[in-house]
Amino acid sequence: MNLSGRTLVARGFHCPDGTLDPFAELAIEIGADGVITRVRRPGADGYAVPADAVRLPEGPLLLPGFVDLHIHAPQYPQLGTALDEPLEVWLQRYTFPLEARYADPAFAERVYARLVRDLLASGTTTALYFGTVHLPATQRLAELCLELGQRALVGKVAMDHPETCPDYYRDASADDAIEGTRALIAHIRALPGNDGRVQPVVMPRFIPACTDEALAGLGALAAETGCRVHTHVSESDWEHGHVLERHAMSDAESLARFGLMTPHSVLAHGNFLSDSDFALMKRHRAGVAHCPLSNAYFAGSVFPLRKALRSGVSVGLGSDISGGPAGTIWETARMAVTAARMLETGVDPALAPEARGGRPGARIDAVTAFHLATRGGAQTLGLPVGAFVPGMAFDAMLIDPSVEAGTLRAFDGETGIRLLERVLYGTSKPNIARVWVQGAQVAGMAG
Repeated sequence: MNLSGRTLVARGFHCPDGTLDPFAELAIEIGADGVITRVRRPGADGYAVPADAVRLPEGPLLLPGFVDLHIHAPQYPQLGTALDEPLEVWLQRYTFPLEARYADPAFAERVYARLVRDLLASGTTTALYFGTVHLPATQRLAELCLELGQRALVGKVAMDHPETCPDYYRDASADDAIEGTRALIAHIRALPGNDGRVQPVVMPRFIPACTDEALAGLGALAAETGCRVHTHVSESDWEHGHVLERHAMSDAESLARFGLMTPHSVLAHGNFLSDSDFALMKRHRAGVAHCPLSNAYFAGSVFPLRKALRSGVSVGLGSDISGGPAGTIWETARMAVTAARMLETGVDPALAPEARGGRPGARIDAVTAFHLATRGGAQTLGLPVGAFVPGMAFDAMLIDPSVEAGTLRAFDGETGIRLLERVLYGTSKPNIARVWVQGAQVAGMAG
């Protein structure tokens, strides 16, 4: 069902400004280019729905598509494995050997095509992808996103440090990392039919994996090309401590020093960011990919989400495939609520409640999680998606609670936040009936 050039009438909800906006009936006029031109409430101001409008059934719910701000595309085959290891061991023993396999184009094709299709079918319409050091495989990832219809930002991983990266898997030199990134940027921008749907990203893996020469060169390349930057920041005690020891400043300060904190750049995790780090990020208009599931396994801490939002830093959600057991924003949003609640109360049962070290006011609700999954993530990237608002692309999904094979059950009389909670916590892939990107259906039932 292609909705470009059509008027759609549906019920559902969105969260354009952090406040839940449920609608029992909304007419969304979509231009031929897949961009929303007008939104009307039928009956308001005498508005009449056009006779040729597409009316969705009364039961299903229309939601904006999800935005995933942190995905390691090559790690999809190890999703949910070896989560008992610390980060630095997990990387060396499992992750780097897996990522090295993407020198094989056939292997990259199989994994990347499966991943993009699976994410679209799960409602992820915008994805920010780490690739590997291999230029051909990462070029193919970008091509697949364009071919399959996903809005995506793709980067070739830069990692050249001989002391922290294995001999069998790293860029041969700083120049190799920089020029490989330059080549990917040129390739993506020249893809036939790419009108900005797929965009390139400058992507140092993280400071421990890069020499200072590579970091400086990548910062200069970001300034030259205007590309966003995506990397990790202060994820774990190990990473945070490495940068403090090596550069005598915080991870965020070091990234800014190298020119790697640009507008709408996305820094993943950020669990140990300080007040001054948040202020620095706000000045540079950089945002955080909050990855609550992987933080539970590898960070040893809970990201202070409420504190980040109060500081004025943009935040969205990242599944961090494969730094956790789940691969969609549905599970990530659920964990964001859980993690914030645990941060507020503290978790050590051996201590009295008042002595558990909790942070009052840290909790979030389903509305905040839903906003981060949609418009919040889009704002972090500076993209016009994530809500049903004129001027934004129509990226959306249709949720059907009546599907017997699904896990969502809606009951009569539920509306507003209660219905949103039901959807956020209960939806599984069978409930996602259709998915659209820029007005074109990219997943779900035919027709």
